[in-house]
Amino acid sequence: MSAEPALGLAAFAAGLRIDDIPASVRERAVHHVLDAVGIAHASSRYDFAHRTLTALQGLGGAGAVPVFGLPARLPPRDAAIMNGLLCHGLDFDDTHLGGVVHPTAAIFPAVFAAGMHAGASGEDMLLAYIAGVEASARIAAVAGGAFHAAGFHPTGVVNAFGSAIAAGRLFGLTEGELVHAQGIVLSTASGSLEFLEDGAWNKRLHPGWAAQAGITAAALARQGFIGATRPYSGRFGLYRSYLGDRAEALDPARATAGLGSVWELAATSIKPYPACHFTHACIDAALALRDDATAADIESIEALVPQQVIPVVCEPAPNKQRPANAYDAQFSVPFLVAAAWVRGRLTLAELEPATLTDPGILALASRVGYAVDADSPFPRSYSGELVVRLRNGRTLRHREEINRGAPDRPLSNADIVAKFHANAATSLSPAAAARIEHAVLSLADHSVAALADSLAPRTAA
Repeated sequence: MSAEPALGLAAFAAGLRIDDIPASVRERAVHHVLDAVGIAHASSRYDFAHRTLTALQGLGGAGAVPVFGLPARLPPRDAAIMNGLLCHGLDFDDTHLGGVVHPTAAIFPAVFAAGMHAGASGEDMLLAYIAGVEASARIAAVAGGAFHAAGFHPTGVVNAFGSAIAAGRLFGLTEGELVHAQGIVLSTASGSLEFLEDGAWNKRLHPGWAAQAGITAAALARQGFIGATRPYSGRFGLYRSYLGDRAEALDPARATAGLGSVWELAATSIKPYPACHFTHACIDAALALRDDATAADIESIEALVPQQVIPVVCEPAPNKQRPANAYDAQFSVPFLVAAAWVRGRLTLAELEPATLTDPGILALASRVGYAVDADSPFPRSYSGELVVRLRNGRTLRHREEINRGAPDRPLSNADIVAKFHANAATSLSPAAAARIEHAVLSLADHSVAALADSLAPRTAA
């Protein structure tokens, strides 16, 4: 392996100034934060949110950091866990496609909690957030889809490092201390894909756990705790320990290539649908074709998807064709294609219990199979194609070469604001949502404490 990336990432984070970041990147960054906050408010209605909050309150009690969308404040690390869970709880948050990682759901809760603890300005928090996203996206992109292939969820694994760098920046760590923070967090980065087997809640916990791990590592490094100096390229570093033989073909220098001039945040995608990003192109294909045939007209549907995503969204086929719960459904090409075809949309409503047992949707899902898309551009974008065979002998097909929301087909800032308001409307009045929108989009002009006031429970409807 080549030179250790921890040194370059530390130098970048320690030396970064707000004027070094293009205005377009800063503007896009606050829209990513707004997207995450809206998702968190939508998540706050669900059982997983309330049970997690009860557990954390039972362990650590109350604190100073607000929980998004819920009438509670927690100590910094518990707040990071909770807010990370809320931002990622509906699988509707942003994705860096090259790294197959959800950065904001971990990095923003980390900088919000660390910023509150440190008394940071909004500008400091924005800078730390961008530095953390850049680190997470790049560390993940070194591996591409290899973490998933090895059974690990990079959103939990990689974001621990990005969170350590972001929190470390807010805590005023030196370059050397930022290297130690990355070395410390190597021992706490985690996230298994076993949740795919039974729809367990584990995945929701991953970004928040990464955020608190990063905060802890940064706090230890600030006090002189010595961390491993080769957390990425070492004999038992991140890539060799997690990926085994797959690591031999990787080039860790990808983590620092173009650092400070190429902004990975600008290549991070906002989701149009509340489901695994791997499924979106097939959903759009279903919506494009549904006017040409009813579900009853369909003999079979074959979904062409990248080979690398088949274990995540297509297998095992019986589970995917009849998901046991909403989380299973979010990772099921057969169910999501069928739901979009039957309902003419794919929103949070299509993940409610009544939809999961809809006989018409399940009947169509049972006729959805899959095959490898040999021409897929994955992971640059997540392609999808449907080949639909009708009972009258006709064949329909539609291909989405580049999934909507990908860097080459990004959602506009206006689209992101509209998505925020749709999600926020599940728990906030329009006036309260408007106040949060203004506070988040102008966060660089205020203190973290002022943002916290805007996000506090008093704004809830």
